[in-house]
Amino acid sequence: MPNNLDPEDFYKSPEGFIVFTEKYHLKRGYCCQSGCKHCPYGFDKRTGTIRKK
Repeated sequence: MPNNLDPEDFYKSPEGFIVFTEKYHLKRGYCCQSGCKHCPYGFDKRTGTIRKK
């Protein structure tokens, strides 16, 4: 996990996984195309395309 995370950049799921927030993704500045739960870039993992919001 990156060292420069702010508390609002992520949360832990009930299963204990780290989930990055939309704020973190916007701060990172690009889509990683992993199908992230809070992707602000509109990536669709099924089609492999990014839909502009």
